[in-house]
Amino acid sequence: MSDGRAPSLSALSREEIEAVDPQGMLGDVLAQPLQLGDALWRAQSAGIHASDRPGGLIVCGMGGSAIGGELAVAALGDRATRPITIVRGYALESWTGPDSLVLCCSYSGDTEETLACFDAAGAAGAQRVVMTTGGQLARMARDEEVPVIGIPAGMQPRAAVLYMLIGTLECAALCGAAPGLHSEIDSSTAVLERLTAEWGPEASDDSEAKTIAIQLRATVPVVHGAGPTTAIARRWHAQINENVNAAAFWSELPEANHNEIGGWERGRGLAPLAAVFLCDPDQHPRMQRRIELTGAEVQRAGAPALVVHSRGDSRLERVLSLLLLGDLVSVYLAVLEGVDPTPVVSLGRFKEALAGTR
Repeated sequence: MSDGRAPSLSALSREEIEAVDPQGMLGDVLAQPLQLGDALWRAQSAGIHASDRPGGLIVCGMGGSAIGGELAVAALGDRATRPITIVRGYALESWTGPDSLVLCCSYSGDTEETLACFDAAGAAGAQRVVMTTGGQLARMARDEEVPVIGIPAGMQPRAAVLYMLIGTLECAALCGAAPGLHSEIDSSTAVLERLTAEWGPEASDDSEAKTIAIQLRATVPVVHGAGPTTAIARRWHAQINENVNAAAFWSELPEANHNEIGGWERGRGLAPLAAVFLCDPDQHPRMQRRIELTGAEVQRAGAPALVVHSRGDSRLERVLSLLLLGDLVSVYLAVLEGVDPTPVVSLGRFKEALAGTR
């Protein structure tokens, strides 16, 4: 809930942020440049044997443990040579078999959907890898001699997204589903270091991350992706949901032009909607015109329309740039609303209630 203050960029100084963010969500976001190399080292140290898997890679996870897989697919683009499938649920695809590698991702190691997929992958005879901090998933993996990519404990699962992304990229390379991206990972560190300085709390008041947060304050954002930015749009909306404890949604172009666009005129009268469009050079050439026209319809309905461009030379750098920007925007939004960006009380309450029904 908003505290009723008028939007103020002075609220986004490091001191003001730390007062609202005592558990250090901002620090986890600003650490992303350092996480890249650590994530690659952890994946390479897990003892995963390279093996040719014509069935490709299947990534099982929920929430922040699943979005890393989708971001990896976005970073690979047409360089993927075999299917890379994301499973968000209890069951694997019916075609899963011994020719696939199944990567089971759960930060806590106790996500019940992912545990079910781990069992199902074993029953199907698929090669398995686990990525987790511990919990039941790590115990099951070690009992069955399944490699474990260990990731650092002590952060919120959504803050470990780069570990999930890099782990997925490494598994994709090891099973023959994609080339290795080690050089792109190395170069991305410098890009993220530059962008954390440009967008971080010490940046000027007109920095992109701060101004986007101001523009989205007291709105219900609908974040639009297209092609390589679709997974990032999903990440932006989830970060606002969890870090700001606020409603936000994501959408995909061009599909939104065939239905959702019709809802803005009346929808704006029902809620303070705002649109964000995530752009990237690898999008289809017609996409820029679609973004322009969709934005015009949004503005005609009286809602703001923000256009955001990725940064960097490689596709991985550009994915990571939008990821970092969205994470910072969500933390800044939380601070502007006076919301601690770490706890998600409703999620904890739901998990407790669900566990009690077993």
